[in-house]
Amino acid sequence: MASYKNAQIIRWAVIITSFIIVALILWNTYDFFQKFKNEERAKMEILAGAYERFGTFDLNADFSLEDKIIGKNNNIPMIITEKDSITLWANLDSVKTKNINYLKKQLAIMKGQNAPLIVSHKRGNTSQFIYYRDSDLLTKLKYYPVALILILFLFASVIYLFFKSNKVADQNKLWTGMARETAHQIGTPLSSLLGWIEILRLENADENTVQEIENDVNRLNTIADRFSKIGSIPVLKKHNIVKATRDSFNYLELRSSKQVGFKFETSDSEIFSNINIQLFSWVIENLIKNAIDAMGGKGKINLSITEDDKNVLITITDSGKGISRNLQQKIFSPGFTTKKRGWGLGLSLAKRIIEDYHNGKISVLKSELKKGTTFLIVLKK
Repeated sequence: MASYKNAQIIRWAVIITSFIIVALILWNTYDFFQKFKNEERAKMEILAGAYERFGTFDLNADFSLEDKIIGKNNNIPMIITEKDSITLWANLDSVKTKNINYLKKQLAIMKGQNAPLIVSHKRGNTSQFIYYRDSDLLTKLKYYPVALILILFLFASVIYLFFKSNKVADQNKLWTGMARETAHQIGTPLSSLLGWIEILRLENADENTVQEIENDVNRLNTIADRFSKIGSIPVLKKHNIVKATRDSFNYLELRSSKQVGFKFETSDSEIFSNINIQLFSWVIENLIKNAIDAMGGKGKINLSITEDDKNVLITITDSGKGISRNLQQKIFSPGFTTKKRGWGLGLSLAKRIIEDYHNGKISVLKSELKKGTTFLIVLKK
C-alpha cells in the first residue's frame, strides 16, 4: 500500500514539474518575443529618422550614416506610402511585388500588425508613412509557443496512455489471479462430489439421476478448467464442430424450460475445424443462454451448421424481442448490456474468443424487433 502511494506521489510530482517547466518556457518565450518586437520597432524608428534626414535636400550634408542605416535593413519587410500611394518597399518577394494587389495585401497586413512611422519633410510640407510587419524570425518565434503546447499535449497523452496501460495490465493480472484461484477453490468440492457420485452408484441409486448429476459435475469441472486457463494462450486442435456444438446444445436443452423449443440442424455429421473446445463451447452456451433470456424463457431456438469450401457457418436464431439497428454494433462492447442484472461481458468475450483466438468472425446476421435475432459465427476449416 505504501509503495502504491509513493508511486502516486512520484507520478503527480513528475506531471506537475513538467507543467511548471513548460509554463516557465512559455513565459520566457513571450518575454523574449516582446523584447525582440520592441527592438525591431526601435530599428524602424532609426530608419524613419534616416529617411527624414534624406529629405532635407541639403546637398552639402554627409548622408553616409543614413545610407548605411537604410542599407542595413535587410530583414524587416516594409512599405513607404505618400498621399495613399505606395512609393517604395523593401524585403518583399521581388517577383510578387510586380503585382500591385500583392503590395496592397502586404500593406493591409502591416497596418494590422504595427503602428506606422511618420517621416516629415519640411520642404514641400509633405509626409510619408513607413509601414512594416514582423520579420520572418519574429514570425517564427510567435508560433513557437503553439508548437510547444502541441509538444506538451503529446507528452501528456503519452504519459496518460502509459499509466493507463499499466493500470489495465495490473487489473488484468488481478482478474487472472482471481480466476485461477477460483478454479483452484472449485476443484476441491468437485473432487468430493465425484466421490459422492461413486457412493450413490454403490448404493444402487437411480442410474439416470446419478448420470445427470455426474454430467453437471463434469460441466462444473469444464468451467473450472476455463477459469484456470485465463491469461494463457489457448491451444487450437482439430475437432468435429458438429459434435462439440451438439454437446453444448443438448446440455442446455435438458436444463431449460419445456416452453423453449430447440432445433438442431447440420449439413453433415462431421465438420472439422481448429478450435479450443472449452472456449468454443462457452461461446455456444453463452449465445443460447442470451437467446433464452431474450425470449423471456418462452419461444424457439434454431441452431444450424453448414459449410462451404473454406468456412464453417454456424447460425443461432431465436424468436425473442430482437435488437434495434443502432444497438447491433454496441452489443459486442465490454460493459454494454440491456439486462437489469449482469456485467455486459458475455458477447464481448464471445467476440474476443472467436475473432482473436480462432481468427473467425461473429456478428448479428439479422434482427427484427419483436420477431427475433440471428447470430452468425464463421470459422475457417
